[in-house]
Amino acid sequence: MDARHPHQPAHQPSRSFVIGGQYVGPGNRLRLEIPVARLPTGTYITLPIEVLHGPVEGPTAWVSAAVHGDELNGVEIARMLLEKLNPSKLIGTLIVVPMVNGFGVINQSRYLPDRRDLNRSFPGSNSGSLASRLAKLMMTEVVSRCQYGIDLHTGSNLRTNLPQIRGDMDDEETYECALAFGAPAVVHSDLRDGSLRAAANAKGIKVLLYEAGEPNRFNHDSIKVGVNGVMRVLSFLNMLKSPVKLPKRAPKMIRESTWVRAKRSGIVRLLVELGDEVEMGQQIGIIADVFGTDPKYLKAPYDGLIIGLSNNPIAHQGDGLVHVGRVDS
Repeated sequence: MDARHPHQPAHQPSRSFVIGGQYVGPGNRLRLEIPVARLPTGTYITLPIEVLHGPVEGPTAWVSAAVHGDELNGVEIARMLLEKLNPSKLIGTLIVVPMVNGFGVINQSRYLPDRRDLNRSFPGSNSGSLASRLAKLMMTEVVSRCQYGIDLHTGSNLRTNLPQIRGDMDDEETYECALAFGAPAVVHSDLRDGSLRAAANAKGIKVLLYEAGEPNRFNHDSIKVGVNGVMRVLSFLNMLKSPVKLPKRAPKMIRESTWVRAKRSGIVRLLVELGDEVEMGQQIGIIADVFGTDPKYLKAPYDGLIIGLSNNPIAHQGDGLVHVGRVDS
């Protein structure tokens, strides 16, 4: 099945695209690094960007990764996209930012050196914290130039996620883009203050958030789904001269989800995997002491889909262990 966004590009010749004070000619690509701040050693940390500017006018979109420095699947997705795409065959402009939080990546940390979460620091400020300044730079140089965005994430804190698209599914265009992406699940997600998605939404920009895999490592299935999904969205937005077929299977639509939490501290044995469908009351895990005695059973709160799991067999009372999404019928 091939579906395209109802808006058709005018196919007018494009003009040079300006970013970071540099010009990208029609049908060309440009790689640049915009300085963010200096390390105490005096070395600059930069915001690496690659721009692919098509020869004819069309939408402008961005793809970003590693807003959280330990979430690395998106870094590889971005690299593979840049390898696949040819600017001479692009309609409009694509801005790829494969490593937004270089500080976090270097330190293998979710956060910036000031322990701030970058994805709670948007839209940022030129005179605020390091996180706020980086957020402002990202908004000014990348986000504000776009009509669409795809932000790539993974699970956090020893958790892994089923490949899924999150966003405002009450917005028709966002919903259509989410379906085009073709991840196994589409999750309606409210905006969070300070997030990149919330700051972009305030400017009228449509954003998809891709969640897949776990931190600090590559998951090749998640990467494959991500690369194919971004290509499908670009095709749906009429940004590719050669259309990409949409998936035959519709994703599971989820509007409500909850984490099943540990009833006691102990050792966890999960009985489900990502993507499993479960029924209300079904046993999905056991938590007991080191000898396996005094077990407490984890049960599904409703019929649904397993969209997230903890990979840590050691749990404290109240820890989230299994993320269950209620599937819309």
